[in-house]
Amino acid sequence: MRVLLRRVVSENWRFDAPDWHVDEKGVGHAVYTVHGPDRTYSLVAFAHDLPADQRSDRVIAEAWDTTFSLHDGIPAGADIERLRANVPLQEAGRISKRELTLSRANRSVRLWEYVVDCLSRGEQPEAEQLYAVGYLMRTTAVYGSGKFGAADRGDISDRDELRNPFQVEMLTVYLIRNFVMDLVEHMARVRGGDTAVVLDPELRRCLGIGNSTGLGMAPFLVHHPALLNTWILARETALARVRAVESVPDVIFDEMQGHLQLCLRNAENWNSQHEIQMPKVVELCAGMADVLNKFNDIRREARPWDALYTWVEKHACEDVQEQVVSALLEPYPELVDGLSDCMFIDESAHFKLDGSGTTDDLKAQIEQAYDWALEIDYSSPTEQARFWYVSEAKLEPRLGERAEEEGAALEQPLAIARDVAALYASLPDGQSLAVFLRDHPEHRHIVRRVQLAQKFPYSEIRDNLLESKILPIDMLRCKLSFFGATKFDPRSDRWVRICMFKNAPFPHELTGDDNWSYGAMPC
Repeated sequence: MRVLLRRVVSENWRFDAPDWHVDEKGVGHAVYTVHGPDRTYSLVAFAHDLPADQRSDRVIAEAWDTTFSLHDGIPAGADIERLRANVPLQEAGRISKRELTLSRANRSVRLWEYVVDCLSRGEQPEAEQLYAVGYLMRTTAVYGSGKFGAADRGDISDRDELRNPFQVEMLTVYLIRNFVMDLVEHMARVRGGDTAVVLDPELRRCLGIGNSTGLGMAPFLVHHPALLNTWILARETALARVRAVESVPDVIFDEMQGHLQLCLRNAENWNSQHEIQMPKVVELCAGMADVLNKFNDIRREARPWDALYTWVEKHACEDVQEQVVSALLEPYPELVDGLSDCMFIDESAHFKLDGSGTTDDLKAQIEQAYDWALEIDYSSPTEQARFWYVSEAKLEPRLGERAEEEGAALEQPLAIARDVAALYASLPDGQSLAVFLRDHPEHRHIVRRVQLAQKFPYSEIRDNLLESKILPIDMLRCKLSFFGATKFDPRSDRWVRICMFKNAPFPHELTGDDNWSYGAMPC
């Protein structure tokens, strides 16, 4: 998210006033167009009058409050009509290679009605009420990369503004946020007439776009090992650069302390009712309070940020460690911002198998990179307790219980640790790798991963994804944190709600200030 808005500011992108065609029932469409240095993109948004009993966040829903597509260029009237016939249908419709994304969102019913009512009466909503939810609408999908007829990733990856991962999806969400704010104020004017007011700018800015994310996102990190490596390598490089800073002026200490306080305030507003997640949130908040108590002692240390990180690594839980790492990067844009250009990789360039070595070479590679996988006892029921599959009814990835449910025969290829161990056990001594793969093609996929791991040390999730106590939510949060999400409301061990672009400036507010992630807004 922040990479996108930094580019928008540095390249002076221009946003047109929306082409608005929404009636007093809140039904119609609007077009939001943004002009970059070389290309123009337009969000085509459709608003619907959705009965409450049809509102669902599930992927298998058939109707939504709003539906969207990001068009490559400025849509003509025929494009609008074509999209009107397809976009509201989502998966049941089809878009074209002139569209880059397909998305939909539903209202937060309680907050939407409350805000419309307040504004229609000429009053501002209470900040606390807004903060309790954080968004007026939440998306349930932002599809791209060729889905449902959209342009393939390869068609746009050579564009500077879309080269980095998920920039087109983040642009879609940013424009959706603009539409949602305009729509709620439109509905307030319809209800209140001349009495209605617009949202206070600070209250408006602290509202983002929600997102409900489940298991469907988790396999992405497994399916894209080379890309995962670039993300983690950028993060580790940024951390190493900041830890190496030797002298820290008082103004930077004060900035860091303020940011850590905002991180704690943010964590205190995470909401969960899940038995595993609730104590983890409590532990995160307590740990961040401990970090703040320790903070002044750090001032006297040589290489203070290295000292802070080392202390946190020894005394705090992983959630606190990750939060502190994020905070450490904030005062140093000159050290870390350029690394965003390193987070793209052409995965196809690394897909080819190398059969020129021997099985002995491959064994040595496994022992070096996958020693953790070889230590697991896969004969234990707890180590193979689960299996990943795609639900035919819900069209989503799911985790099944191997001992209790049918379907293991349709297991998805996400058992990397188990497959590496099986490959290792089947390797003969001193054989040509090409000959081995010719005779045992069932191992080709895992040999490719082993070879990738030699080039990309951060390419693998070092855990058994079939184990009985695995928490898929950790995989979800990893990916979502790279998107730029900061507020996580864990609903279970495999479902989380987040908020995107919360506190982000709107187009008319964009400046060079990039430190809005935990912004000190009234809510």
